[in-house]
Amino acid sequence: MADNDNSSASEKLTFLLIGAGIGATLALLFAPKSGRELRGDIADYTKRGLDAAGEQARQIGTRAGEVYGTASQRVADAYGTAREKVSQGADAVSEVAARQREQIQAAIEAGKQAYREEKRKVGDLSRAAVEGDEA
Repeated sequence: MADNDNSSASEKLTFLLIGAGIGATLALLFAPKSGRELRGDIADYTKRGLDAAGEQARQIGTRAGEVYGTASQRVADAYGTAREKVSQGADAVSEVAARQREQIQAAIEAGKQAYREEKRKVGDLSRAAVEGDEA
């Protein structure tokens, strides 16, 4: 019974049509008619069954196309949203990197300046020491 709950509507429809076809054929075979009438009735029922199955197949195809369209639109929307978020994240990372780059350049420049000043101080002290020795 649990297997029947999991079967799809198309499977149930297929089994229904097969059962109806078999039942109609058996009814015609056991009905009191001539062979010609019976063959005509079987041909009519067969044509009706094929027409009904074709119509169901068209309806299922239409529904499948609609579901596919909806799904593909949702995927496109999700892709667009994800792409936008990634772009925003990349922009934020670029801004942070630019700020850090500026800070690092300022620190390097301050280090160079401090080095120059210390070098100048050492040079002044060396000159003062040399001048003091000469005196």
